[in-house]
Amino acid sequence: MSARRLVVGISGATGAIHAVRMLQVLRAQTDVETHLVVSASGVLNIRHELDMSRQEIHALADHVYSVRDVGAALASGGFHTDGMIVVPCSMRTLAAIAHGLSDNLLTRAADVTLKERRRLVLMVRETPFNLAHLRNMTAVTEMGGIVFPPLPAFYYRPSSIEEMVDHTVAKALDLVGIKVAGPEWTGTI
Repeated sequence: MSARRLVVGISGATGAIHAVRMLQVLRAQTDVETHLVVSASGVLNIRHELDMSRQEIHALADHVYSVRDVGAALASGGFHTDGMIVVPCSMRTLAAIAHGLSDNLLTRAADVTLKERRRLVLMVRETPFNLAHLRNMTAVTEMGGIVFPPLPAFYYRPSSIEEMVDHTVAKALDLVGIKVAGPEWTGTI
């Protein structure tokens, strides 16, 4: 059986810790092949928030593509994937996806994911939202995408930022059918 293919897009919004942790978790999954696209702003933000280089991020993925390479395999529906997660997803990237502006490989891969009716998860990062943000989220949802802000859950009483990030990553991966270890809700009793 061949590995499942997951596209991971990283844009320039805050929350790079979620992207790095997701790639680390996926690296441990022997049946998942990661295809990574990082925007220029994503690289800058990773460097700022995590002191990681482009090469360190690239080393976490199985396949890496230039955001400018709109002729890459990810730009075609003929390249089968099991879905795509944009983590974090900036409002600029959200707007481009919502309006079908395939102006780089990240937004084109998202467009392909939607047109092929595959699972697209956008981990949007902004607060507060303005009306344009909300309308763009509505548009993506109407197209079949999932808007998933990486909000921490406190019901399982996390003791660290890492636990909160791990829980969010596990929930996002679950949305594309990848099960990883993480706390599960068992009720209040």
